[in-house]
Amino acid sequence: MDHPDLQFERDYSSPVVSRWWVLVLAFVFIYGFAVLIAVTTKAYSDKPPVPELVKDMDGNVLFTGDDVRRGQAIFLRYGLHDNGTVWGHGAYLGPDFSADYLHQVAVTTRRLNPDMSMDQINTLAKTNRYDENTGVLVMDEAQKSVFADAPRYWKEYFSSPDNNGGLQHDLIADPAELHQLCAFFAWSAWACSANRPGEDYSYTNNFPYEPVIDQGPSDELTIWSVASLLFLLTGIGACMFYVGRDKEADWKAALPPYPMMTPDGGQPASIRGLLKFVVVVGVLLLTQTLVGGAVAHYRSDPGSFYGLDLSAIFPSQLVRTWHIQLAILWVATGFVTGGLIISRIFGGKEWKGLARLTYFLFGAFGVVIFGSLLAEWAGLTGWWGNGDGSFWLGSQGWEYVEMGRTFQLLMIAGFLVWAFVLIRNTMPALKVPGKRFLAWLFLIFAICVPVFYIPAIFFDNMTNYTVVDTWRFWMIHLWVEGFFEAFATTMVAMVFVEMGIVSRQRAIKIIILEAILTFAGGIIGTGHHWYFEGQSTFNVAVSSCFSALEVVPLVLLCLEGWRFYRISRTGGAKDVADGHRWVFNFFMAVGFWNFIGAGVFGFLINMPVVSYFEIGTYLTPNHGHAALFGVFGFMSLGLCVYAIRKNMTDAQWAQIKPWIKCSFWGLNIGLTMMIVFSLLPAGFIQLWDVVHNGYWHARSNAFVTDSTMSTIGWLRMPGDVVFIIFGAVPFLFAACKAWWLNWKTRHSATALHD
Repeated sequence: MDHPDLQFERDYSSPVVSRWWVLVLAFVFIYGFAVLIAVTTKAYSDKPPVPELVKDMDGNVLFTGDDVRRGQAIFLRYGLHDNGTVWGHGAYLGPDFSADYLHQVAVTTRRLNPDMSMDQINTLAKTNRYDENTGVLVMDEAQKSVFADAPRYWKEYFSSPDNNGGLQHDLIADPAELHQLCAFFAWSAWACSANRPGEDYSYTNNFPYEPVIDQGPSDELTIWSVASLLFLLTGIGACMFYVGRDKEADWKAALPPYPMMTPDGGQPASIRGLLKFVVVVGVLLLTQTLVGGAVAHYRSDPGSFYGLDLSAIFPSQLVRTWHIQLAILWVATGFVTGGLIISRIFGGKEWKGLARLTYFLFGAFGVVIFGSLLAEWAGLTGWWGNGDGSFWLGSQGWEYVEMGRTFQLLMIAGFLVWAFVLIRNTMPALKVPGKRFLAWLFLIFAICVPVFYIPAIFFDNMTNYTVVDTWRFWMIHLWVEGFFEAFATTMVAMVFVEMGIVSRQRAIKIIILEAILTFAGGIIGTGHHWYFEGQSTFNVAVSSCFSALEVVPLVLLCLEGWRFYRISRTGGAKDVADGHRWVFNFFMAVGFWNFIGAGVFGFLINMPVVSYFEIGTYLTPNHGHAALFGVFGFMSLGLCVYAIRKNMTDAQWAQIKPWIKCSFWGLNIGLTMMIVFSLLPAGFIQLWDVVHNGYWHARSNAFVTDSTMSTIGWLRMPGDVVFIIFGAVPFLFAACKAWWLNWKTRHSATALHD
């Protein structure tokens, strides 16, 4: 149904926002990336060096730099980044390998030097014996002793799922592989304790906390944590000042909706075809929740899955890989769907080949999604051998970037085709003076989505760990928390403009202000992931302060959400709101979880001195679940519900709405139960143990599987059940039913016509 003659003259005639808004956004964008690029550049110079040779005090070679790099590749090939962590980043089923190794060195140092004071022990443990001119690192007797015993220690760890959070039996037993893997662990532990040249803190800013050698947070972490609070309070104050003086603070709902927004079921082929995307989202969501339940079970009972040896077929690092990848894939699919439908509606024209290209995108994304999942299984079970086959066709092994490099390239190509479709869809709007500015904002943020996924290919399996995590979080943070969020804000604003709920000028202000606030803190704030990743305190200083500002746009979102809540129930927007009630409810859930998950939980762990103790504890997945699913998940599902409603008549929607309603409340209640009964209390208990016994202990298998932590792990089950049975299942049923009703209606109409 096309309405090319409807130009929204009565609204689009209003003046465009002041150019100062655009200039401020441009400044924030340019300044933010200038600082981020500077920090990224310093990562190459500040990274912990990988020595060419590592010797003992007598000059005997213990291992080489090539052993370290190959050990890292082995670490990734076996999916150990989805088992435990290095420098706090990774999964939580196993230990922090660097902290565990460092603890062994610390205990051995105390044992070999019983007469030394704590100050002497600390000095000995933190002495850096690396010669940058020769590339030779000399390790002391304690480090030598631990390395000699390391292959036996880690072979035992990999022997049984009971010991390691559900890995396959005898996962790594080859002596050569164990030697190289232990070389990587030894290097990562050395970087944790050895002082950076000219400084009194280590390459990882004294992470992790290790009381045996009196290693604690550096002074800089405390200082910049206090400074971040000042930035936060200043930012919130400025936000409140703006809101208080804004003459257009209230939303306007006097305008009638654009006819294309009216849900009538009579949509063009390109919009009807998007229901298949919604079905895929439902399938992926349900699958992700099921494998997520398996991951949670591995935490509570790693050796058995209700009497079955699940690790033999679906080991824990595989199901955790799938859990993360499926989350990214179904959320991204929902955003792809939203972009396609909104650009088509906003442009207003069904151009030749659009429906065919939409079907092509469906097939292409299907190949990437399901092909990559099967390939990851093959890679982690050894089908691709011990070379680079797994890296290219199986699993790269990096958390959040597990997808094989070949599938990554295909995904980038698919996103570029998607961006082309959005550009083509939106081109008619670029010719309408009143729509032009909003259309450009939409396209700019849309194009940034594929562009900022590209940093995920700037490294390989043997690139220095610090450099890898620098680029890895470029993708994770900027892609998801930056441009995906800006793109989502733009899509929602465009929907509200076309519904007549908000004026064009107000929508543009909301988009630009949100973008300014998001990028002001979010671009430079990317560095809060790098506090302990081998970068200097320069990163701690800039990233902690600007990261605190990430809370500010969330405060504004809460205010805007409340205003929208009021206006959607009165005035000219009520009729539109009634038709899209559940779309709005999903969007409102985004605002709630954005404040709780990203704001409260996010800021808590973003402070350097807090992050020092809590990183890699259950407080991290607590933040991740509330923020990733609560924000981007509900946004993705809201866009999918919008696509369903657009293709349904009122009578058809009446059959689907109860399932959507059940899904909405099931997902919200289930997520709340997960957090309140399991993730949050487990995180605080683990944090307490870090402070009292050291980081290694709180991450050890013995602590994580003790009676208290195991009980809290089992308490997650009720939330999981509610989430799956009353959330994911009803959504999939609604998606399938919507597709079926639409298909049946079209074919009935075709038969009648014939």
